[in-house]
Amino acid sequence: MNQAKTNYVLILAGLAMMGAMHLVVPAEAENVTQTVEMVRVDVQKLSTGYRASKIIGSNVVNDAGETIGKIDDLIVSPDDNKSAYVILSVGGWLGMGTHLVALPYDALHISTAKILLPGATRDSMKSLPEFKYSPGMN
Repeated sequence: MNQAKTNYVLILAGLAMMGAMHLVVPAEAENVTQTVEMVRVDVQKLSTGYRASKIIGSNVVNDAGETIGKIDDLIVSPDDNKSAYVILSVGGWLGMGTHLVALPYDALHISTAKILLPGATRDSMKSLPEFKYSPGMN
């Protein structure tokens, strides 16, 4: 092998080894400490809960059994990252002329048979302020 090819092979081997070292050596953050509070969750009980993917799109009824809206989305409050809100699509017909309203998730009574919003009427839902997603949330 001539000298030029030998140098080329040695350079490539050196670069490959340097690249491999970057994959193996863990990155070190500068003076960053991270703590995560561990909380025990009753996974048996949680597994019987209601999944957001199953709730979204469901009809919401009132005490009289009338459909007053459909769940469009679930949102967690950015203020405390704990409060959940349900976004209902109300009014309109076949998706036309509807508007969205926000209600605390706790206002709903959810069972396997139905999602109930006690004391609500179609008119009371239509009179609530319209909810609009912020531009980055659509």
